[in-house]
Amino acid sequence: MNYALLLSGGTGTRANSDVPKQYVRSGDLMMITYALKTLLDCEKIDSVCIVAEREWHESIVDDAKNAGCDIGRISGFAMPGSSRQMSILNGMREIMCHAGGDTVASGISSEDTILIHDAARAFVSLELIDRCYEALDGYDGVMPVLPMKDTVYLSEDGKSVAGLVDREKIYAGQAPELFRFTPYYDANASLTEDALGRIKGASEIAYAHGMNIRMVQGDENNFKVTTALDLERFRRIKEEA
Repeated sequence: MNYALLLSGGTGTRANSDVPKQYVRSGDLMMITYALKTLLDCEKIDSVCIVAEREWHESIVDDAKNAGCDIGRISGFAMPGSSRQMSILNGMREIMCHAGGDTVASGISSEDTILIHDAARAFVSLELIDRCYEALDGYDGVMPVLPMKDTVYLSEDGKSVAGLVDREKIYAGQAPELFRFTPYYDANASLTEDALGRIKGASEIAYAHGMNIRMVQGDENNFKVTTALDLERFRRIKEEA
C-alpha cells in the first residue's frame, strides 16, 4: 500500500492571516484542497490521512466534495503534535490503526510506503509525485530538491560574513517526501517528543538513522506558503487561473 499524509496543523502566524494559511480561500477552494485533490488524483496513492485540528475536519471534507475529490480515499484524520515531526508520527500511527493494528507489524507490510506533503504547498503536481515514486527503487526514501541559484555565504552572528559555501553542494528541500513506511516509522518512534521537536525536515531523521535517501529534481512552482508575500502570490495565481 502507498499511504499519503497531508500535514495541515500549522497556525500560519507568519502569513498574517485571520485563519491558518492552509484554510485561506482563493478560486472558491481552500489552499489545502488544491494539494489534497492532487494527492487523491494520483493513481499510485491508495489513501490519504490528514493531520488537522478537529475544528477543521468537516470543512476539509466539504471542500473536498465541492472540488470533486474522491473522499472515500481519505482514510481519516490525526491530531497535530507539538512539532511537525510529532504530527508526522501521529499521522503514521493513525494510518497503522486504520490498516488493522496498533503496531507496524500488525498493520503495515514491508512493501508499504508513506508520502508526506504539506497543505501549504498547494501547487504540487502529479508529475512531481510520480517522479518520487519512480525514483524509490533501490532506496529507502526520495526527496525533491532545487539547486541553489544565488551565492551562499556563511555567518556566525548574522551580521558579518564568515565564509563562502559551495553552492554546488547545497540544495533546497521540498515536499512531498517519500519513504518506506517501516524504517521511517521506526526512526521516528525511537525518539522522544523533545528530540522530534528538534528535527528540521522529514528527511533529516531518515538520513540520521541510516536510510538511503535519493534526491530528485523539484519544481519551482511547488513553493510553500509561509509569509504574507507567499500568500499573496498564491492568491494571485489562483485568481488569474
